[in-house]
Amino acid sequence: MTQRARKRFGQHFLHDPAVVARILAAVDPRPGQALVEIGPGRGALMRPLLRRCERLDVVEIDRDLVRELAESPEARAGALVVHAGDALRFDFARLSRERGQPLRVVGNLPYNISTPLLFHLLEAAPAIRDVHAMLQREVVQRLAANPGEEAYGRLGVMVQFRCRVEHLFNVGPGAFSPAPSVESAVVRLVPLPEPRAPVHDERLFAEVVRRAFSARRKTLRNALSGLLGPEGFLLAGVDPTARAEQLTVEEFARLADAAGSGADASGGA
Repeated sequence: MTQRARKRFGQHFLHDPAVVARILAAVDPRPGQALVEIGPGRGALMRPLLRRCERLDVVEIDRDLVRELAESPEARAGALVVHAGDALRFDFARLSRERGQPLRVVGNLPYNISTPLLFHLLEAAPAIRDVHAMLQREVVQRLAANPGEEAYGRLGVMVQFRCRVEHLFNVGPGAFSPAPSVESAVVRLVPLPEPRAPVHDERLFAEVVRRAFSARRKTLRNALSGLLGPEGFLLAGVDPTARAEQLTVEEFARLADAAGSGADASGGA
């Protein structure tokens, strides 16, 4: 495949065989597993994956690439199953049901949609065994950050709530064509059997995290005004004068449960 990268799809085609080999070693695909690659591009990773598994599903939005993939010998033989469409709207849970097992997701994810795509994958977490993704290095740092670190924020809390996160290795711009203007990194996400901290209402948990980090320079008392008052913070065992970046995932979960318990939320700004 020789198609030129298209800016509107955020395409940067991986071409470095050493990087491909490292990703393949990290994934370690086995026959019989349900693998799906997001954005196979020119096939740099797709073909080595196909040599290691019986069947590979791929999700591709670029219609010209879809046509080439669908006409490939691998697709004609039934080893490659091409899904034309946007990964942001793809039903990973349905594919998992069709394959009869959790999916192993692999992809060089477009950097311009990486965060919403990660949240979309989180929605399907029960249907996913693991994710190996190439992302902007800054995004991987945010995913893996701990409380108190500069990169710690909403994305890290929400992903760590559902997954074990491993920053595997960094990748320079020269591994891609065209070369991006940023450094990249490969991350492994492994959905947990249960959320890292039990919560009664995951939507409320997400709202507490969103509110806390949208006003991260404010104290939690001010950022969560209207959701939690003094009794709520006392029930959660969280200091209302703390700031969002100081809290663990478990503390956010306790705040969410306190907010949902009907504890006094009248504490002021």
